[in-house]
Amino acid sequence: MTETLKAISDPVRRSILELLKEGRMSAGDIAQKFDLTNATVSYHLSQLKKADLIIVHKEKNFIYYELNLSVFEEILVWIHQLGGNVNEKN
Repeated sequence: MTETLKAISDPVRRSILELLKEGRMSAGDIAQKFDLTNATVSYHLSQLKKADLIIVHKEKNFIYYELNLSVFEEILVWIHQLGGNVNEKN
């Protein structure tokens, strides 16, 4: 959970995740959306992968990224449990 929250705390990584909501993309396509070096985008992708927020697929000479939705579901469950039952507090 710590790696996940750390990963989504960065605005560039959140922007990458927003892009990937539309579907899987190659590293090159992602990099074109940002005014950053390819190395910087690669670093952000590696951090998202380390946090298990994205899934990597290799096809021939290309690497594709897509969201790992199961991790987002786990985060939502954790946040919901953290809040408890609001009706019990009243």
